[in-house]
Amino acid sequence: MPDPRDRRGRRHTLTSVLLTAACAVLAGARSYLAIGQWARHAPQDTLARLGFHMRGPLGVRRPASPSTLRRVLTLVCPGGLADLLGHDPTGTESVAVDGKTARGSRTDAALAAHLLSAVTAAGRAVSQLRVPDKTNEITGFAALLTPFDLAGTVVTADALHTQREHAKWLVEVKKAHYLLVVKGNQPTLHTALKSLPWKEVTARRYDREAGHGRRETRSVRTLTLTGLGLDFPHVVQAAKILRHRTDVKTGKVTRQTVHVITDMTAREASPQLIGRLARSQWGIEAVHHVRDVTFAEDASKVRTGHGPENMATLRNFAINTLRDAGHHSIAAGLREVSYTPFTRPLDLLGLA
Repeated sequence: MPDPRDRRGRRHTLTSVLLTAACAVLAGARSYLAIGQWARHAPQDTLARLGFHMRGPLGVRRPASPSTLRRVLTLVCPGGLADLLGHDPTGTESVAVDGKTARGSRTDAALAAHLLSAVTAAGRAVSQLRVPDKTNEITGFAALLTPFDLAGTVVTADALHTQREHAKWLVEVKKAHYLLVVKGNQPTLHTALKSLPWKEVTARRYDREAGHGRRETRSVRTLTLTGLGLDFPHVVQAAKILRHRTDVKTGKVTRQTVHVITDMTAREASPQLIGRLARSQWGIEAVHHVRDVTFAEDASKVRTGHGPENMATLRNFAINTLRDAGHHSIAAGLREVSYTPFTRPLDLLGLA
């Protein structure tokens, strides 16, 4: 990944600067100022592990200044950083694609940064990219997933990405499978799915669970579409998913019906698997929730250059690292790291 700084006067390597930012975010830093404070207070042994060189007659290691950290995170290539710090999806059962707006990045002259992300079913961020202003997520779908080997992986996405070109590209170019939600933005397809003989379907799956103050029941019905003339590339099966959710405290019941389509056959994707894959698509919202609640992303005032997307990438990397270390609660993991902020982040990253 190229260093965006001028070669003249460059005192610290790009690797050292980025490692400093990553370790600071792992220790709980939420802003450029907090990253700079973490670097300024880092002891000499921590700076040595980060790769900062000894300078002067006394051989003292000095960290990158707050202005250097800010400049690098504002200028460094966001796509390259996201791919570098993301989780490799090769061999993963499914990858979910969805977008999130960093609301605090809005200015008087520019819209808030909208970030399109790919996340595995295990909650590991693969990559992300910023959607250009005056466009939507559709234009970034292929660009987000192009760098990765998705052969045999199921790509799930919401109704915005239920596009014929996306389906053809996934199956024919990436050798992947798809599971796409169909809603009213595809009226002809949505009407055709609603009119299928769902009451006669015998392939069903029921799941029940309780937690977070609610009880939920989900039923999944699948139907093979071969010979039914549904006009969508490579489609083989459709599924109707009903979710009944009861609020334990108020007793309020909500009901949601979702239709999905896939290129997988009934042998490749049972109702149980389709239900699990659909849940993995909804699970990407959990990652976005962690970034909002635990890292206060929507409150962040990082706005200039590539800062919003690069800070989001560092938060994704922190979530990936903590989950790899066995932390189910990211908030609890950050608290544990904060007890030894100048050693634990480096240990998690394997920095000798």
